[in-house]
Amino acid sequence: MAVELTHLRDQIDAVDKQMLSLLAQRLALVEQVGEVKSEHGLPIYAPDREAAMLASRRHEAEKIGVPPQLIEDILRRTMRESYASEKDSGFKCLNPELRSVVIVGGNGQLGGLFGRMFTLSGYEVNILGSQDWHRADQLLANAGMVVVTVPIHLTEAVIAKLGNLPPDCILCDLTSVKSKPLATMMKIHSGPVVGLHPMFGPDVPSLAKQVIVYCDGRGEEHYQWLLKQFSIWGASLCQIDAAEHDHGMTLIQALRHFTSFAYGLHLSRENPNIDKLLQLSSPIYRLELAMVGRLFAQDPNLYGDIILSSQENIDMIKRFHRSFGEALAILDSKDKQAFVASFETVSDWFGDYSQQFLDESQKLLKQANDSIHRG
Repeated sequence: MAVELTHLRDQIDAVDKQMLSLLAQRLALVEQVGEVKSEHGLPIYAPDREAAMLASRRHEAEKIGVPPQLIEDILRRTMRESYASEKDSGFKCLNPELRSVVIVGGNGQLGGLFGRMFTLSGYEVNILGSQDWHRADQLLANAGMVVVTVPIHLTEAVIAKLGNLPPDCILCDLTSVKSKPLATMMKIHSGPVVGLHPMFGPDVPSLAKQVIVYCDGRGEEHYQWLLKQFSIWGASLCQIDAAEHDHGMTLIQALRHFTSFAYGLHLSRENPNIDKLLQLSSPIYRLELAMVGRLFAQDPNLYGDIILSSQENIDMIKRFHRSFGEALAILDSKDKQAFVASFETVSDWFGDYSQQFLDESQKLLKQANDSIHRG
């Protein structure tokens, strides 16, 4: 039996090596694709091409007895690597006549990411950091675009210091709140203004499929090239009113970050053995614990700024607290029927999204389970 098993494992190893060779060939072809896209100004992410290719491979896999989801998983992971490597070819510069791009706060992680992307696209990039204000007039005098990316609580004050920009300079910010920064930019600058919110962190390997929200300010015709440049980088654009954006972020960011903070605070006081929790956890509970734990690996000032950025955030969290109290009252009364009735009310509100989210989460959980090593 041992000899037979060893022989089969040797054959599997040989096939794995063939797969490695094929992956290397694919990545080399992707590099060539990236060069062509760069030359012609094509986006690195083409959703129609991706969807058609995946559908074709799934159909071909099914015909030869290979699970369709298997080839899709392999290809999606391969494409993620491909998008990351395609950016190394650089990107077509859509506005070669633009004067310098000045990134205020460009020494930070997010500012550094955008600085690299603009540099890869052939733009001249200058950094205006906290220690550079003595030469701000020199840096800003020839600016074609100024990008403000500083902590939320400093954003409006920093924008207010940019009152002498060239009239045709594009002024934008990358803050996760939009109404007040956009209003401040409109007040101090008479030229083109747009509010931006990248819905991703600075550690993304590429901007393929990442969302950049934009809120129109003034002179939309003058920054359309910028939005197209983002698309070439692979980003998906979402246009929205600034007030509507901020209301959405109250739920998407502030409330979620606060509940993670509160859950982590409670865990620290209960002081369980995290190793034991992980041993007992199914993939979904491990993933939930990871999503809470990752918050505390990051800058507390950033999350404090996000949560405390508006009274609307605090009011929303207070309403959540009341909802939590109402749910707790159901438990205190040990009223299972009331629990079921409330559950069904929420289920009805989610509607078809419940099944959609169930399907999406099952795919995520399979991937999470694959990455777990249990010794």
